[in-house]
Amino acid sequence: MQSAVDSCKKAFGSWSETTILTRQQIMFKYQNLIKDNMKRIAETITLEQGKTLVDAEGDVARGLQAVEHCCSITSLQLGETLPGIAKDMDLYSFRIPLGVTAGITPFNFPAMIPLWMFPLALVCGNTMVVKPSERDPGACMILVELAKEAGFPDGTVNVIHGQHEAVNFICDSPDIRAISFVGSDQAGKYIYERGSKNGKRVQSNMGAKNHGVIMPDANKENTLNQLVGAAFGAAGQRCMALSTAIFVGESKEWIPELVERAKKLKVAAGNQPGADLGPLISPKAKQRVCDLVESGIKEGAQCVLDGRSIKVPGYENGNFVGPTVLHNVKTDMECYKEEIFGPVLVSMEADTLDEAIDVVNNNPYGNGTAIFTTNGATARKYTQKIDVGQVGVNVPIPVPLSMFSFTGSRGSFMGDTNFSGKQGIQFYTQMKTVTSMWREADVSDGKSHTAMPVMK
Repeated sequence: MQSAVDSCKKAFGSWSETTILTRQQIMFKYQNLIKDNMKRIAETITLEQGKTLVDAEGDVARGLQAVEHCCSITSLQLGETLPGIAKDMDLYSFRIPLGVTAGITPFNFPAMIPLWMFPLALVCGNTMVVKPSERDPGACMILVELAKEAGFPDGTVNVIHGQHEAVNFICDSPDIRAISFVGSDQAGKYIYERGSKNGKRVQSNMGAKNHGVIMPDANKENTLNQLVGAAFGAAGQRCMALSTAIFVGESKEWIPELVERAKKLKVAAGNQPGADLGPLISPKAKQRVCDLVESGIKEGAQCVLDGRSIKVPGYENGNFVGPTVLHNVKTDMECYKEEIFGPVLVSMEADTLDEAIDVVNNNPYGNGTAIFTTNGATARKYTQKIDVGQVGVNVPIPVPLSMFSFTGSRGSFMGDTNFSGKQGIQFYTQMKTVTSMWREADVSDGKSHTAMPVMK
């Protein structure tokens, strides 16, 4: 692991002095290579992680958008100037790279999350050590191989593998200036605290409990389709999965129709035609999901759709859980307080929009939320009153494109600067300010000389 950091440290000297136009041209080549290899990367994700092939292609596509955004670096890394701050004096500032950085990525988006990290770090002039999830590192390895093919010099991005020992090494290494992390609460808090104590910048995206608020005036057809896709897609293994539905007023009458649509989803191996959701990442993950569903039932929730006993032909011992819906869930239940991270939708009822807003705002997480309505005033009130970093209006998974920052908040994020967008550039760079004086009295009017110079 130390050799990987040493290699990055050595490469930083020349890479940080490479012109921004050269870095941009390499990034142009890199985005084309990702496009050309998208199917190969997606197939690797499906093989290792289990998500459907269509979903895996979406994983790569969203990562590609981050790379495409990096190609705008000539605009993104602009500095500031203020001429004439005093007599013969000018002031200007510009953004410079930090040095060696590190990225620690989760299992659920093995292409998108690494592409959030090392392309932006590199195009700003940094180098990076990436630690992909030990559960599905294949996609990250392909992406790093393609980076080399695109022209990124040796040592600009290196990969290390491992679990706790590798994480501790990254947090403690004096040569690593900044850490980007996406993953669970427990790991995220640990990395933030340990990395920060060692003087590093840390951005840590963690857990979530994302609520969808369904108003009675919503477009029922569209809303139910959106809920089913956002709750059960990727087997619920998304930090932005819409895992909690709050039905306001008469919209609670739509729950039976929601259940019927969820029943129609095809649970199968990710490479099977027509599969809507694949398996969970491990037997331990499956057991945890089933235990949280059982705890909800014991605490009084109504299980209106139970997918725990599903068997997929040919994969009877697979880590499959079918779409599951718990209704009449209360905020003090374990299934509500915990991020289930599986294909489970917990549903609640509220009499008014204000009651629904209170439920969302009292939850410690702040990653994402959505409201479904056809009333603009209702939507505006929700977006203004809700204390969540990313809000969708009739959009169930409001993940912004890379020109905007990923602004999860409260218990879902630790750090001062978010991923992507302007904040991403700020995270991977530091400001240098120059105060310059050139006295007008020192202007030289000397003439050019055309005679042969003579050494004296």
